[in-house]
Amino acid sequence: MSSESINTAGAFSQASDLKKRLIFTVLLLVVYRLGTYVPLSGIDPLALKDMMSSSQKGLLGMFNMFSGGAVSRMAIFALGIMPYISSSIIVQLLTGVSDYFKSLKEQGEIGRKKITQITRYGTVLIAILQGYGVSVGLENAGNIVAEPGLYFRVITTISLVAGTTFLMWLGEQITLRGVGNGISLIIFSGIVAEIPRALASTFELGRTGALSALMIVGIFILVILLVLFIVFFERAMRKILINYPKRQVGNKMYGGESSHLPLKINTAGVIPPIFASSILLLPVTALSINSGAGPDWLMSITALLGRGQPLYMLLYISAIVFFAFFYTSIVFNSQDTADNLKNNGGFVPGIRPGESTANYIEYVLTRLTVIGSAYLSAVCILPELLISRYSVPFYLGGTSLLIVVTVTMDTVAQVHSHLIAHQYEGLIKKAKLRGRI
Repeated sequence: MSSESINTAGAFSQASDLKKRLIFTVLLLVVYRLGTYVPLSGIDPLALKDMMSSSQKGLLGMFNMFSGGAVSRMAIFALGIMPYISSSIIVQLLTGVSDYFKSLKEQGEIGRKKITQITRYGTVLIAILQGYGVSVGLENAGNIVAEPGLYFRVITTISLVAGTTFLMWLGEQITLRGVGNGISLIIFSGIVAEIPRALASTFELGRTGALSALMIVGIFILVILLVLFIVFFERAMRKILINYPKRQVGNKMYGGESSHLPLKINTAGVIPPIFASSILLLPVTALSINSGAGPDWLMSITALLGRGQPLYMLLYISAIVFFAFFYTSIVFNSQDTADNLKNNGGFVPGIRPGESTANYIEYVLTRLTVIGSAYLSAVCILPELLISRYSVPFYLGGTSLLIVVTVTMDTVAQVHSHLIAHQYEGLIKKAKLRGRI
């Protein structure tokens, strides 16, 4: 065992605050998982199981994936955290086009709190619309509902809205008092919890002869290669060289160092696929549930939104590319970065400080985002093309693997940051004690 691993293990054993954060995070995720098994009232579980077994492809299957299997059980968390994500998308889009939201963003912490509050209100509104759509879809899906009517719709809508609101609160508490991003971890835990079942169903397909042993081995090799591919791209970055001029203060020379500005190839992270999925799920929440009934054009759209279908792939890729560029522009401001470099005396070799540097950084970032969006599209779509011809679960697809790997890397990085901070605190305490002696 290396000294680094020993030091890390020792730091972890002494980091009591980190332990509390990890325990808090795990407990809230356990609460979330338990909630996915609390069913809605007035639903026949056998009829629901029959309906879900024939509707696992397309957007309904993806919706079930993001909810951690709650849709297949029609639990109180069936809507999952997707209404919150949809509301966040709308608010962020308004931030880019509305003067009111721009002014809120510029107000600092006060403006951020107002934006957060507006996002919460939007979440409740979207959840009400989606919850009512689900209740109507369940009534029209056959003999699933024991006593259809206004009472069932009201109770179902209230239950689903309450579930989503509670999940929103859980995510915020994990982000505030736990480790990692709460919303991402909720989606992550739902996917991870359903992976064993996905593996079991895949092996069952092999046992029944629906998939050959060679095909199953090939799928798992593809999954491993995909994970390695994701790790490589998530760690890849472009480093822009930054020089600092020498300054003479008295008889001493200061500065003259070289540094670099790291730009990730995938600056947006896992946000574009999640946002794209949310956009696709928003208008067709009840559509897939209600498949088999309604006008012919609705049934045609439902069929085109099936897994591996051209319309589904086109809309999904377009949304991923759009949100990759949109979210990158939000999280990274080239002009602010250039101004900070100029104020600190830093410059890019061969580029004038100020506006020219901002344009250069924006140029590099745009090229990187093109590569990053292509990478995200390939990871999310190519496995779907290969797997769509077979009945392999969604949990072994590119989108789910991307979320699992990315969230795991981000959470591990946060844990590592907490450990480093704890080690620094220990060194400072030792230095103070020595100073007193």
